[in-house]
Amino acid sequence: MDFRIVALPASKFAPLFGLADTELATRGVRRVVANRQPGFPCRVSLMDAAPGETLLLLNYAHLPAPGPYRSSHAIYVREHALECVPGVNEIPAVLAARLLSVRAFDAAGMMLEADVCDGADVAPFIGRYLDDARVTLVHLHNARPGCYAAQAVRA
Repeated sequence: MDFRIVALPASKFAPLFGLADTELATRGVRRVVANRQPGFPCRVSLMDAAPGETLLLLNYAHLPAPGPYRSSHAIYVREHALECVPGVNEIPAVLAARLLSVRAFDAAGMMLEADVCDGADVAPFIGRYLDDARVTLVHLHNARPGCYAAQAVRA
């Protein structure tokens, strides 16, 4: 099954960068500066930030559906990030270089399948999960820290 990796939209986070650190703190958001590469994977550009780049570290509800699998976790977003639009069946380098947890969900937000694999080997997992008509989306998480990385949908 052909798929497309979907990044988070830049427009969702752009207004936050204009806020003072004190205002960000009231929202549970922190401004950070990357001090190594890799280590600060942006969920909009699907790229690791370069050392010295400014990012926001915030909690993001990646599975807001009510139910037992409703979930949120910390993510990074680079300042001035351009939204990545990978090609069909393309795995961005930021995902290919990491150990991933791959999770398939139905329309009600119930997990149907899950596995862990090297990011370079994730395409067959995504394709197999999306072959199941019950699956509406596949989430990719960085397996060690557990944070949301991106989602995959049918192309």
